[in-house]
Amino acid sequence: MRFRFLKRLSLSLAALFLLTTSCLALEFRKHGPSAVTARVQSDVVYSHAAGQDLKLDLYFPTNAAGARLPVVMYVHGGGWQLGNKEMLGLMPGPVELLRRNYLVVSADYRLAPDNKFPAMLEDAKCAVRFLRAHAKEFNLDPNRIGVMGDSAGGHLVALLGLTDASAGFEGAGWTNESSRVQAVVDLYGPSDLLSGPTNNQSSIKIIKAAFGATNALDPVLVRGSPVTYVTSNAPPFLILHGNRDQLVSLQQSVELNDRLKAVGADSTLVVITNFAHGYTPFWLKSSPTTAELSRRIADFFDKHL
Repeated sequence: MRFRFLKRLSLSLAALFLLTTSCLALEFRKHGPSAVTARVQSDVVYSHAAGQDLKLDLYFPTNAAGARLPVVMYVHGGGWQLGNKEMLGLMPGPVELLRRNYLVVSADYRLAPDNKFPAMLEDAKCAVRFLRAHAKEFNLDPNRIGVMGDSAGGHLVALLGLTDASAGFEGAGWTNESSRVQAVVDLYGPSDLLSGPTNNQSSIKIIKAAFGATNALDPVLVRGSPVTYVTSNAPPFLILHGNRDQLVSLQQSVELNDRLKAVGADSTLVVITNFAHGYTPFWLKSSPTTAELSRRIADFFDKHL
C-alpha cells in the first residue's frame, strides 16, 4: 500500500492549497514579518536558471548592531508546483526570530511540472551558497545558517540538512561556497516517498509531475526521500506535524524522527494536537498554539545557531 499522502495531495491540490493558505492567513496574520518593524530587501536575484531569475527576500532586524547575524531561510510549500516566497508571512516563527535579531530570508525556486526534482532542491542549495558568498554585504554569519520549510518545503529543507555534495544535488551557482546548513525546522514535510497505501493513477500523476516518476517503485522516489540520507552527521532537527493531517501522514515525520534518533542525531518531534495540514480547523484549538510554536522554533534556533 503506497502513496497515501501523495494520493490525497493529488485529489485536489490547487483547492487544498488555497484552503490552507486562507486558513494560515487567519491563523498566522499576527506572526508574519509584517507584524514587526524590519528593513526589507526584496527580490534579490540569487541565480538564473531555466530562463528565469530566482529571487529571495531578506528581512533585517532593526535593533541588531555590530556582530554578524544568524540566518534562518524559509523554503515554501505548495506540492512542489505552487507557492512563492511571500508565504513566509503565513508561517509561525518569523516575527519572533526578527525580535531575537535573526536575519530572516525567504527564497523562491523553480516549480514543477516545468522543472522536475531535483531542480527545486538545487535552487535552495544555491540560495544558501549565495548567502554565504554575500555574508559581508548582508552582515550575516556564514557559520550560522538554519532553514525552515512547510509541506513540500519541509521535504526540501530536510534534504538541505541531510545531503552533501556526494548526493549530486548541488547544481550551479556560487559553487566555491558550501550549501550545508546548521539546523533544520521541518513542518509536516514528506520524508519517505515510497511509503503509504495504494498505487493509483492520481498518485502517479503528481509524482510524475514533480519527480518524473513512472511507477510506485521508481528509483527517483528513493533518491528524493530525506530518509535515504539520514546519518549521524545530520544537523539538529525540529519536526512539527499535526495529528489531524490528512494530506501528509504524521507517520512520515515519525519515521524521519525515529531514523535520526537511531543513528544518534539530534531530533525532536512535536505532534500538534487538532492541527491539520498547516492550519487549525475553525472549530478546534490546537496545542501548542501558534504563539507557542513561534517561541519553540525560535528557541530551537537559539540553541543551535
